[in-house]
Amino acid sequence: MGLRKVTLFAAVGLATLAACGNNENWHKEAGSFYTSRGSFGEATALNIAYQTGERSFVVDLNNRFSQEVLTTVNFAFNSAQLDEAARDILRVQAQWIKQFPEIRFKVYGHTDAVGSRGYNKQLGKRRAHAVVNFLTTQGIHRSRLVAAISFGEDQPLIVTQGRERLNRRTVTEVTGFMSNNPATLDGKYAEIIMREYIESATEQPPNTESGLESISGQSE
Repeated sequence: MGLRKVTLFAAVGLATLAACGNNENWHKEAGSFYTSRGSFGEATALNIAYQTGERSFVVDLNNRFSQEVLTTVNFAFNSAQLDEAARDILRVQAQWIKQFPEIRFKVYGHTDAVGSRGYNKQLGKRRAHAVVNFLTTQGIHRSRLVAAISFGEDQPLIVTQGRERLNRRTVTEVTGFMSNNPATLDGKYAEIIMREYIESATEQPPNTESGLESISGQSE
């Protein structure tokens, strides 16, 4: 009986080792399968972000940002010019962004599929820069805004090879904390929310005489 158990355990061990040898991920960095690219160092950065609380705060704030304001603006065909509708949306974005001076934002540029891939990459970048430039005119410091990313035609909302306004867009997202605000990660998130809560308070009008008389009448 004992010999059979030993033989069984040995067989299981060999099978496990064989499985590890055949698994192409066994030699990669621990946690790499949680990231999109799995490149070296990415899992470590992800772990740090979770441990400091930055990642969860950024996700929460970005969800709130997308729920409270329009994060997307659209463009005319082959254009990086902001129309009045886009400027109206960006003014609202700027007001929201001003509430959180500790937070950085990134603007992603997109195009439709008309034109070459290389041209669309550049067009998407010009659109992202147009948005960032306008936000700076609304009082947002340039160091808080990044417009270096363009997806070009690679992430359409509507899959088509023709012209499509919904695909010609930029998207603004929360991406992290300012590097000169490290204390924000040390339990300061609640203070940010508390500050916003206090600043949002409005003075209530005093009770009118008619209101007081009504209350007095009810008490009698």
